[in-house]
Amino acid sequence: MKVHNIPFQETGYFSKLMGDYLDKNPKLSDFYNNFPNLNGFKNQLALKQSFPVKTRNVLVDALKKQYVSIAISDATAKNIEQLQLENTFTITTGHQLNIFTGPLYFLYKIVSTINLTTQLKKQFPNSNFVPVYWMATEDHDFEEINYFNFKGKKIAWEQESSGAVGRLKTTDFDTVFKNFSQKLGNSNNEKYIKDLFQKAYISHNNLTEATRYLVNELFGSYGLVIIDGDDSTLKNEFSPIVKDELLHKTSFKNVSLTNQKLGENYNIQVNPREINLFYLNNELRERIIFENNVFKINNTSIVFSEEEILAELKTHPERFSPNVIMRPLYQETILPNLCYIGGGGEIAYWFQLKNYFEAVKTPFPILLLRNSVLLASDKQLLKMGKLNISLQEIFCKQEDLITKKVKELSKFSIDFSQQKIFLQEQFKGLKELSLQTDASFLGAVNAQEKKQLNGLANLEKRLLKAQKRKLADQVTRIKFIQNELFPNQSLEERTRNFSEVYLNLGTNLIPMLIEALDPLKLEFTILEY
Repeated sequence: MKVHNIPFQETGYFSKLMGDYLDKNPKLSDFYNNFPNLNGFKNQLALKQSFPVKTRNVLVDALKKQYVSIAISDATAKNIEQLQLENTFTITTGHQLNIFTGPLYFLYKIVSTINLTTQLKKQFPNSNFVPVYWMATEDHDFEEINYFNFKGKKIAWEQESSGAVGRLKTTDFDTVFKNFSQKLGNSNNEKYIKDLFQKAYISHNNLTEATRYLVNELFGSYGLVIIDGDDSTLKNEFSPIVKDELLHKTSFKNVSLTNQKLGENYNIQVNPREINLFYLNNELRERIIFENNVFKINNTSIVFSEEEILAELKTHPERFSPNVIMRPLYQETILPNLCYIGGGGEIAYWFQLKNYFEAVKTPFPILLLRNSVLLASDKQLLKMGKLNISLQEIFCKQEDLITKKVKELSKFSIDFSQQKIFLQEQFKGLKELSLQTDASFLGAVNAQEKKQLNGLANLEKRLLKAQKRKLADQVTRIKFIQNELFPNQSLEERTRNFSEVYLNLGTNLIPMLIEALDPLKLEFTILEY
């Protein structure tokens, strides 16, 4: 195994916002607190120690109840117990309940989280650090999570859905399992994948239980703690902030002000509503709207007066579900958390929340862009070497890559830049002459210049096209290797499921990632195996 790294900014797959964050651009300094480096974590530890977490015992009790039906590793059991200690802190990532983990980057999120806790323990031995995966059990975007890709085919769970996805029954998963298993053979790795899928989704009652089992099987030995926020005792700890939201619309006011400032330089990821809460009950998860002095549940006939909704909150805190604006605050309220690890889109909306956290007197966590990985076999890198394609170049858009390589392979120049410069110099003299004689002649000179430059550009395109035909074999090989590494011309981690990679790497996959990924390196990883 060899590890190669290139800056995120050079891949072309990350936003200007993420590039500026990694570069510590001053334009972003107002939107986060401590930067994700060792000095930042030293400061974050001091900050968290000045805000004692009051929910530790409640958190531990809730986690023990959530884990009661599955086998728990000694490492995870120890981590849960340590959460009661004042010198224990969490590093958290979160993700939707995608079927069979969804895209590959789900693994990279969790490995980043586990590895960061290991690094921090070495640097700060007097504290304990627990990796946490927050399951997005209350999410209701079923279409985003009901499938995964396997060898270019979609394996989908087709059914009607409403309410929180974590509560969906898995009683009809037999068809999904049959469809998936038909695409697998009988090698040891394929048998393991089938067995894992079957035990997760056929042997458990709902999507929350299935996901907890699956992720625990993959990462439990590393001490990962899996948490379900759809929990009445944990929601009760969050209820004072929910009450504030209902009565004062605090998130809307603060996030709106932040968006105005952040929006001066960057695209806004999410927009707040006046009340950033859903009402959650049975198969229902609908927005809470304040209108005509009453609280209405969208798309229902349910209505509460102020007194009634506060009584409902006191009696049934589990029925109040935070949306994307408030979920981060819920997490930071019940966890002794130092850092949130997420993808570029997630980190982008966290930047919108710092002022809101300050308004409710909650420490804002460090934000860390998760590890991103391109898995490449030594044979694939050998093919790239024979085509003279560098690691940086393989990230190029395909047409740009082909054009670049065809120009390099050609025995003559296909770049007419010098001819264009020469032509422009000639017309520069004509323009000066026209101004000395008849200024009306300038329009004709400009038109002729444009025509001849366009002519050169067209000749350049035709010559390039001809060379691509002549070098068709090399072009085909370039396309083939890039399509292998970038399915659908996208990052592999956003498309493939881990099961496809597991067929080749088997039990080596996760240990290899644990060994290779450095979450604080802040660069894209190419992992050669």
